[in-house]
Amino acid sequence: MRIIAGTYKGKRLIAPKKLPVRPTTDMAKESLFNILNNRYYLEDLKVLDLFSGTGNISFEFASRGSKSIIAVDSYAGCVQFISKISKELGFPIQAIKSDVFKFLERTSERVDIVFADPPYNLSFEHFAKIVQLVFERQLLLEDGLLIIEHSDQTDLSSISGFIELRKYGNSVFSFFGTI
Repeated sequence: MRIIAGTYKGKRLIAPKKLPVRPTTDMAKESLFNILNNRYYLEDLKVLDLFSGTGNISFEFASRGSKSIIAVDSYAGCVQFISKISKELGFPIQAIKSDVFKFLERTSERVDIVFADPPYNLSFEHFAKIVQLVFERQLLLEDGLLIIEHSDQTDLSSISGFIELRKYGNSVFSFFGTI
């Protein structure tokens, strides 16, 4: 994987092969950040990266100057990799090993962006639960967004708070705003 823009533009990061991940493609990531760059001043953002895997999205936010990033994943190897790279590059990323749903049920952290990239085979009910927990717990700051990456085989448009979707290859970003 590589960092697309910012302080570490072009930097390649090699994640351990044994991690159970499916990183966001460079094309999809670049498109997502073009959208976000047009809506936000990235340096001001507080970000929560759920199902963070290799930290691909967290690293991109950090390289672009975001000052507060929390990366949550249930797999210890992913959390260790994110922590290691964050320390090496001086990124403001707090990596937390936790089940995402349990984390959402107990956190009171309020952020501008919640990005979730769960396994593509997650059930519709679990996708809906992510949205429900983010909004019930009021985790988004004013004008905040929840962005869920999923396959083009999943349709989340019926979930309350849905704003729009953007499709890039087999990947889709569904955007949710204040309900």
